Amino acid sequence: MSALPAKPGLHHSVSEWYSNNYQLSATAQHERLVSNVIRQEGRSLCNETNCKTTWDESDTSRRLSDRVWDVARWKEALETCAQKVDEEMDALTLSKEQTEQALAATVVPLEVSTECLTLREGRRGYELVTDPVDEQLKKEVGLIERVQQVLQQHIDKAFEQLCVLQEARHQLTADLQNKMDTLDIDMSCLSLTIKSPLISLKTNPTRIPSGSSTPQEWVQFSQYNVARAQEAMQMSQQMREDMSLTRAQLQNELETQRRATEFALRKRNHHEEQACDELEWQIRNTEDETADMESDIHGLDADLQAKTASLKLAHTRLENRTNRPGMDLCRDEVQHSLVNEVSQLEATIMALKQKLSEAQHSLQKMKLHHARMLQDLSRKQEALSLEQRSMNTRTRLTSTSCTDKSLVLLVPLTNSSGRSNLQLLAQ
Repeated sequence: MSALPAKPGLHHSVSEWYSNNYQLSATAQHERLVSNVIRQEGRSLCNETNCKTTWDESDTSRRLSDRVWDVARWKEALETCAQKVDEEMDALTLSKEQTEQALAATVVPLEVSTECLTLREGRRGYELVTDPVDEQLKKEVGLIERVQQVLQQHIDKAFEQLCVLQEARHQLTADLQNKMDTLDIDMSCLSLTIKSPLISLKTNPTRIPSGSSTPQEWVQFSQYNVARAQEAMQMSQQMREDMSLTRAQLQNELETQRRATEFALRKRNHHEEQACDELEWQIRNTEDETADMESDIHGLDADLQAKTASLKLAHTRLENRTNRPGMDLCRDEVQHSLVNEVSQLEATIMALKQKLSEAQHSLQKMKLHHARMLQDLSRKQEALSLEQRSMNTRTRLTSTSCTDKSLVLLVPLTNSSGRSNLQLLAQ
């Protein structure tokens, strides 16, 4: 009988078989033990991570709620500050417009004062004097020009301050808009839960966005905006007080100067009237004296003609008596009387001629002076007319002043941008 062929491959012994079975059992037991440990650790880890996650979510929600409260508090502060800035801008705009009206109100007084100076330059001769009226008018013109310069400076400063307030208002509005957007985002984040449909995994959510700031920088930024706005409002309030005080002071100065000018003008007008009355009286007396002088000159001339006729008679008698013959050509009493008469008549005629010459010279001087007085009276009357025209011109000041006091000031509360109410971007 032939032998069976052997199966190809490695044959193991019985001990190896037992050893393999033992190894499998031991390995299975070890793996179960390891698996049990891992399961216990996994359960513990789940419990720990659940607690940690729940705590972290709660802490984050609390922090987010606190953050929402902080943002809302700053939003309210920014809104309050922005409203105060709006009110201050309205007040400063009103004060600026009142100052502009005060500046516009100086145009008429300047025109009136200049016109009065121009009118008074029309005086002629000795009436063209540098009197107190001229001094007061020039002082008034200088004062009005200074007032216009001061008011214009205040208006320019107010415009610049309005620009500063507008810039501060813009910064507050931008910060407030950011706060409102942030508040919406944080409120939305606070409302999210693990069951929210909008949650998802994001790519690199823990990155630090560019332009991020620290909490200190965030607070300092809003504090700076509020402090800047408050400082601008304080400057604006001080500027409004300065403008109001300046307007009142300048108005008092203008009123005082107006009264001083009008007093000087009335006084000068009174002096002109007195001078005209005095000159008219002098002219009337001079005319009367001229008439009397002319009458006396006629009398002197007639008397001179009569004395000349008497002298001719005496000369003729003397000449005829020289023809007496012989011893009859005697220097008798008649001769002496005629000689004395001739001497007396010649002296009288000489005195009359001298007095007549003096009278004619005096008459000529009176006529010349009468003409000068008439010319001066004409210039005085012309100057008086100019003074009265100046006084009539200045009545525009009192009428304008009364009109300004009777008018009610209606100025819309607008700022430099023209808006009647500054609204927040979110409203």
